[in-house]
Amino acid sequence: MKRIRKDKGVVKGAPSGFVVSLAIHAAVFLLAGMLVVFNVVTKEEKKFVPPKPVDRPKMKLKKPKVKMKKSAKPKSTTRIVTKVQKANMPDIQLPEMSGMGDGLAGGLAGFDIVPDMTELSVFGGGQSIGNDFEGRCYFFKYDRQGGDSVMDSDKFIYLLREFCAKGWRESRLNRYYRTPDKLYTRSIMVPPVNSTMAADVFGQPDMESYWFFAKYKGQLVYPEDIRFRFWGAGDAFLVVNVDGENVLINGVRQRLEVLDFWQSTDADNDKYFLANKPLRIGDWIELKAGEPLDLQVLFGEYAGGSMTGMLLVEVDGADYPQTRQGGPLLPAFKTEEFTRDQLEMIRKYLPEGECSLTNGPVFRDYFASAKGSADVIEKESVTEPEPRMPENKMRVWSLTNGKTVEAEYVTLIGGKVVLKTKRGKQVKLPGNEFSEADLKYIDLNTPPELDLNFAKTSKQRIYPDILWVGDEGIPGVLSYDFKLMIKQKSSRLYSHELKAEYFAIGKEIDGDKRILLDYQQKSIHLTEGSRSMVEMTGNTVELEDYFIQGFHRGEKYKGFLGVVTDSRGKIIAYKTSSENLFENLDNLRRVPLGKYFDDDGNRCQPTRLKSIY
Repeated sequence: MKRIRKDKGVVKGAPSGFVVSLAIHAAVFLLAGMLVVFNVVTKEEKKFVPPKPVDRPKMKLKKPKVKMKKSAKPKSTTRIVTKVQKANMPDIQLPEMSGMGDGLAGGLAGFDIVPDMTELSVFGGGQSIGNDFEGRCYFFKYDRQGGDSVMDSDKFIYLLREFCAKGWRESRLNRYYRTPDKLYTRSIMVPPVNSTMAADVFGQPDMESYWFFAKYKGQLVYPEDIRFRFWGAGDAFLVVNVDGENVLINGVRQRLEVLDFWQSTDADNDKYFLANKPLRIGDWIELKAGEPLDLQVLFGEYAGGSMTGMLLVEVDGADYPQTRQGGPLLPAFKTEEFTRDQLEMIRKYLPEGECSLTNGPVFRDYFASAKGSADVIEKESVTEPEPRMPENKMRVWSLTNGKTVEAEYVTLIGGKVVLKTKRGKQVKLPGNEFSEADLKYIDLNTPPELDLNFAKTSKQRIYPDILWVGDEGIPGVLSYDFKLMIKQKSSRLYSHELKAEYFAIGKEIDGDKRILLDYQQKSIHLTEGSRSMVEMTGNTVELEDYFIQGFHRGEKYKGFLGVVTDSRGKIIAYKTSSENLFENLDNLRRVPLGKYFDDDGNRCQPTRLKSIY
């Protein structure tokens, strides 16, 4: 029989008691583990409590800057003087905006930006509107600090040639005097004027006006593709550069051989005249829509005398009427429509019928809505003043005793009021029997007797020397200062406010138009009876007397008008050199300072320069 071993069990080789003990411990550990897992799983879930808000400092946000690709369309457009980069825009149709054109002609984007016309000249003004040309004057007789430089005519002509022929680099001009004052213009239309004017308007009246030029720079831009060329008149020289290329040179014939690096190729070159100066025809220029090109223009004088710099525009394919010389009636180059003041200023030095100032393209990057031209505006009749209703001198007087009297006021004598009834009977009543309103009426209608005297002082201003005088001579300038003196002659005190005005009048040397040289008004009080004295003084006025192209031009003093009115606007005293001025007082009050008017007191154009062609 086979023997069964007693040492066999759960664990080989282990006693049975040990095995049982091990099994018990394993069971205990298993139970403990189950209890732990159960407790973790069944533990109560925590509720979410949001955190407390954090107090963070506020940050200023900046607009992101996005770099546009150079090949993006449309290309950025640069307005003259002020550069404005335009971002890419999709081709969308915008509604028409009414009213913008009216603002743009005298301002920018509908806002009125009107230059100070009293400081404006054919060379430009001191205010920029953003689409004009910036100009400065360079005087080669003086060094950078204003001292004398080593200069003569041949050297000046050589420097001019080197500057224009070799890239218009400003560094070539650095050693010579440049005016600190800038002028801004929307055209290049300087008709024949005395070269001394350039030094004056650029703020350097003591500079000798030869060996110099005025230089303007800006940008050409147009809202659509255009092909055009400049026609230019210059004296002693005019040079035009577009996008780095010289496109037109003109000037005095005996000096043009020096500026031989450009020649016109048109058969009509020098055939026609503008302001008695030959017109030279420039190269054709291609201008893409909204893509600006740099434009630089200079003109000036070798020796002094008269100077000219004018640019006209011929658009390829356009039809133009003929001038009396048989050439095309071309429009002036401009970046804005001319105002009436600018038209009068240019036309003063420009013969009639040789160019147009109101038609042609306007070189800016937008089209303005159509509006009446200045030619139409200037021909409109002056609005007549409203007819004055005859004064009803009869009134009802209220007396302190309660009675009333309907009568006309006659005068005040010895403290008694003289009245005239409807039947023509005069009655005298003591002044203390009238109401306060009646006494005020009596006071206003008994103005003081006044003595008006107008005085003027003058002195001559001498221009600096010029190299060449010729037949035109050095222009003469008379400076005038005006004064109106008002003295009360009567002794009675007058407590009401008065308004005093004076008009200083000039006249053209070569025409019949009159000019408002100076106008002043002032509120005055005469509170000291016969000792009352008031003086009114105005601004210094300069009148030129000169010859241009053999024609005697300029202005001279002609007369005056002084007026005193009461608080009701009723004239109580006046004095004048011409009754015609007083008769047209209402019209005269509407004439702007420095402008021209006719015998009826209506504003008008100055007498034009005569043409010899």
